[in-house]
Amino acid sequence: MPTYNKLVRDGIPAIIAQTGKEYKTSKVAGNALRTELKRKLLEETEEFLQSQDDLAELADVLEVMDALLVELGLDWEALRQIQAEKRHQRGGFKHGVFLEWVED
Repeated sequence: MPTYNKLVRDGIPAIIAQTGKEYKTSKVAGNALRTELKRKLLEETEEFLQSQDDLAELADVLEVMDALLVELGLDWEALRQIQAEKRHQRGGFKHGVFLEWVED
């Protein structure tokens, strides 16, 4: 019997139930949820990196980011504002600048 011990999408238990298989879930909240969302972000990012630039995998990253924003009491507008400020101060990534070294 496989053991997963990881955060899954809310609809996964219903999908498993349709197969007739037994399963066990529990709920996480607060700091435990934040920790699991961060782990999930790493997992989904790794899956995207290993894919052939699969947009479905990138969408999974966004789904986790949505959940993290809610958990942190923020929204996309707040995140985009921070992004704009950082872009204004340091630039973006559209020019492909690759830093090779800096003198000590």
